[in-house]
Amino acid sequence: MKRWLRMVIWMVAVLCGLIAGGYWLLQDRFGDLPEGSRRAVLARSAQYADGAFRNPEPIPPVKSRGGFIGAQLRYVFSSREGVTPPGPVPTVKTDLRALDPAEDVVIWLGHSSFFVQFAGRRILIDPVFSAYASPFPLANRAFEGTNLYTPADMPDIDFLLITHDHWDHLDYDTVTALRSKVGKVVCPLGVGAYFAGWGYADADIREGDWFSVTESEDGFAIHVLPARHYSGRGMIRNKTFWAGFALTTPERRLFFSGDSGYGKHFAEIGKRFDGFDLVVLDCGQYDESWRYVHMTPEDAAKAAEDLRARALLPAHTGRFAIAYHAWDDPFRRIAAVSRNRSYRLLTPRIGEPVGVSPEAERVFPRWWEDVR
Repeated sequence: MKRWLRMVIWMVAVLCGLIAGGYWLLQDRFGDLPEGSRRAVLARSAQYADGAFRNPEPIPPVKSRGGFIGAQLRYVFSSREGVTPPGPVPTVKTDLRALDPAEDVVIWLGHSSFFVQFAGRRILIDPVFSAYASPFPLANRAFEGTNLYTPADMPDIDFLLITHDHWDHLDYDTVTALRSKVGKVVCPLGVGAYFAGWGYADADIREGDWFSVTESEDGFAIHVLPARHYSGRGMIRNKTFWAGFALTTPERRLFFSGDSGYGKHFAEIGKRFDGFDLVVLDCGQYDESWRYVHMTPEDAAKAAEDLRARALLPAHTGRFAIAYHAWDDPFRRIAAVSRNRSYRLLTPRIGEPVGVSPEAERVFPRWWEDVR
């Protein structure tokens, strides 16, 4: 056998050993996929076939520039000048415990994490309070200044909502630290297996298929709704489901897309709910290689109008760099494309309350232009 071939085989073996060893050491963070009775429930979903979930609007395979693997390698090894801010991101640390419980507010905590006070409930969506959106140190580090909140800053939470199992939405350290503060977990099918493995009681986990509803007697409801995305915390994909959420009362309606590419589901949701007071849409990590699973700002503008939104708040940006574009590109583009639209654009700083009622409307400054 040629020397170079032996060297390649040796290097591959070492790499495989390191990956296997790393997974063994970090397996709690990866979590458990659904098995047994949990897995049997998945088969009842119309979007589950051949052991995996799928999108009604198929996602074309990535064919350009090396496909999916090529896209991942470029992310790791390419030069990405400008993807992180040149200075600290401005924030406002609101005391979440001191909020008026009668007031409906949404507070962006960075990236896709949100604290919501709505209909007398405290709701936390996709919280990631760790410094890295990754199982490995030094990968996907949070921007300077954005490590504003910790689990200790959270009041008791009535509902913890998780849209899907990706590392920048489901964080092991965060959800295990929050366990004693959380009343109920609401998540898409299969995601409950992670929480069960991490010490949450089965009785406190509510998994839902698209269009399932968790309702209360006073009219408050949490709706699990379609998204166009995928799942997986390692190389195995689509064994758990992905979703967006609507929070509704007889008077008001909020929508959170989670991660989603643009698709027909937005118009369907807008029609079904007859519009929303506020929509929070993925529009901050985009690239041609994954344009069907994430929205550009221009896509988000169309989606907001499809949803019949009164106001749009951008999400999936401002804290982690997962795509190749400049860190402030999403803010600049969504501000430009939102001119003369049927909705109002809301661009709060991390930690700054956004009132939900029409009388709470306000104009937020273009704070990203002042980051130096």
